[in-house]
Amino acid sequence: MASKKMNVLVYSGHGSTTESVRHCLYTLRRLLSPTYVVIPVTGEIIIKEPWFSSCALLVFPGGADLGYCRTLNGEGNRRISRYVNAGGSFLGFCAGGYYGSATCEFEVDDPKMAVVGDRELGFFPGICRGLAFPGFQYASEAGARAADIKINKVAFENADDSVADHFKSYYNGGGVFVDADKLASRGVQILASYTEDLHVESGESKAAIVYRKIGEGHAVLTGPHPEFAPQNLARIPSLPSYGSVIDGVLATDRTRLVFIGIMLQKLGLQVNEEEQVIPSLSRLHLTSHTAADVSGLVASWAESVTVVNGDEYIKGENDVFRIEKPGSVWSVKELKRAVSAVSEKLPTVAAVTGKVAEIETNNVKRPKTKLEEIEDCVGYTAASSADQILDYDKIVKVIVPHDNGLPTTREIPFHHDAFYANLNLYHNKLRNPAASFGKHLMYGEVVTSTNTLLEKNPVLLRHLPSGFTLTATTQIAGRGRGGNVWIAPPGALMFSTVMHHSMAMAQSAPVVFVQYLAALAIVQGIKSYAPGYEKIPVKLKWPNDIYAQLPGSANNPVVKIGGILVNSSYSGTSYDLVCGIGLNLSNALPTTSLNLLASTQSPPLKAFTHEKLLASILAHFEELYSTFCQAGFTRDMEGEYYENWLHTEQVVTLETEGGIKARIKGITRDWGLLLAEELGWEDRPTGKIITLQSDSNSFDFFRGLVRRKV
Repeated sequence: MASKKMNVLVYSGHGSTTESVRHCLYTLRRLLSPTYVVIPVTGEIIIKEPWFSSCALLVFPGGADLGYCRTLNGEGNRRISRYVNAGGSFLGFCAGGYYGSATCEFEVDDPKMAVVGDRELGFFPGICRGLAFPGFQYASEAGARAADIKINKVAFENADDSVADHFKSYYNGGGVFVDADKLASRGVQILASYTEDLHVESGESKAAIVYRKIGEGHAVLTGPHPEFAPQNLARIPSLPSYGSVIDGVLATDRTRLVFIGIMLQKLGLQVNEEEQVIPSLSRLHLTSHTAADVSGLVASWAESVTVVNGDEYIKGENDVFRIEKPGSVWSVKELKRAVSAVSEKLPTVAAVTGKVAEIETNNVKRPKTKLEEIEDCVGYTAASSADQILDYDKIVKVIVPHDNGLPTTREIPFHHDAFYANLNLYHNKLRNPAASFGKHLMYGEVVTSTNTLLEKNPVLLRHLPSGFTLTATTQIAGRGRGGNVWIAPPGALMFSTVMHHSMAMAQSAPVVFVQYLAALAIVQGIKSYAPGYEKIPVKLKWPNDIYAQLPGSANNPVVKIGGILVNSSYSGTSYDLVCGIGLNLSNALPTTSLNLLASTQSPPLKAFTHEKLLASILAHFEELYSTFCQAGFTRDMEGEYYENWLHTEQVVTLETEGGIKARIKGITRDWGLLLAEELGWEDRPTGKIITLQSDSNSFDFFRGLVRRKV
């Protein structure tokens, strides 16, 4: 079995700058999503995690390459080299270009700024020398320019006459690859060159971007920043010349994007024909089968509400929510009115861009008040554009309580009537006495993350009843285990459910089992969806992933189609849990989907619907959770879990135990620990039993490795 390479990893550790990472994520996600998942990673992950098998591209952004060296010299760089030589792809922008060369020469004649030395990776077997253009200053745009770049079209198989010869690229501090034209015998190709006079000696080619085949893999290194989109570059009143830089990049933006696309294709990636535009956040529609329950829930938030210019807001710890009045529409016109009302109170333009955390009064800094923080978010929301890098935490989220009936499918692409009808059907079938899971539902067509909106805002979370569920069609900042963030495309079923788990049950019903209950609920919800669906081949990977067997293959490979993320916090006498679930429902990328699996059954099954499957999973989740609270993780639950998991008698390597071999035996019924039996000579049991915690370990199923979670 082989795992598809679907991850694009962007280094965000020591040495990288926040802005460079954000530009990488923005551009690569628009060109590669949903075929690939573009996520930031730390140096610790590169050094310790087995990321090779799922990584399609490793990216090093702009910053300061000495920080990369301090973090990764030695083991980190050895792992990167092995990855590339074994068929991986490496892309280094600016500082990443210096870092990927054999030698870095930066401002050699400036004793304050000089950085000179050999580099371990050596993907470009020569010198990357800077500054290509003078004037660079750290943390400043003073030396930025729109560098003219000439594309060497003969280096690309798919660069025909429709591709322009030149484009302008943002440049700030990058290098030139010295005498790159003389290194062709060592596999170097020049992809693009500077056309203007350079600040340093570079040889005739003035190589700005180079490619090299390395073993079975590839590397591309750049001096400029072609990944910087002009719409994300803000004009600076105190630096008028910077406006001409932005205008220059903007004038050839289409060619810039085409160039990045063919560059990524040269690295072996599948690139979108058109950019995937990240959609704007939508309203959150709050409903219940009984309208009075909506009014009661909103009334319970009263103590958390702040009124600003007649509008009601809840300032959470991470987000600001506006409660929309019935029948109103918070249009751009109303946003401008809101901004106008608070503009005199906004101290600087930086407050609107989210860069001021304090107010200075009479030369004394003080933290912002709740009112001022809300006003800042209102201003930021009005000033922002969907076609930019956004701080989504500062975008106001609008909650629309429907206390006068349910929204229709003419308003939103979610059939609330169908959801509540199916929820009632499944709850009755399972004889759920309380029937609280799904009783209150909040739906957003486009949200940041269902888990983040609930778990990161305790001021709201503590007022939500058990069973409250938030679901979405698209997530633009979805969260995974270990802090991974990605865009979840339309077609996935994504939801998070609130549970207030009494601390009095900590012994008899430990919280760690909730992830196992959720996994069982997913399997039961799918297989009990309707007659015939019990044949859908879904499987469980410890501790919290959902896999499926692909049809039509002799060796029955399995791929990931979903995951579970449970976050917990303490609140008085209970754990406040947010259980997030994501499933590939109709989106075939990046692996496969439940609907594709349904269509391949004999006879073919009808496609799952978002509303009915959500109702089925929630009802089964509540039935399992109710039993769990009364009797713990029962023998029946344990048996069903083993029937559906992938690990029966699997032989693995235990990283946390020094790399010993062991055979998986199950999970303990008291604390949900993974049980493994140590193996000795000829895989004979030694008699030693090892237990592993789910929050400290994870399964690399395809490599037979239980590894330390970073």
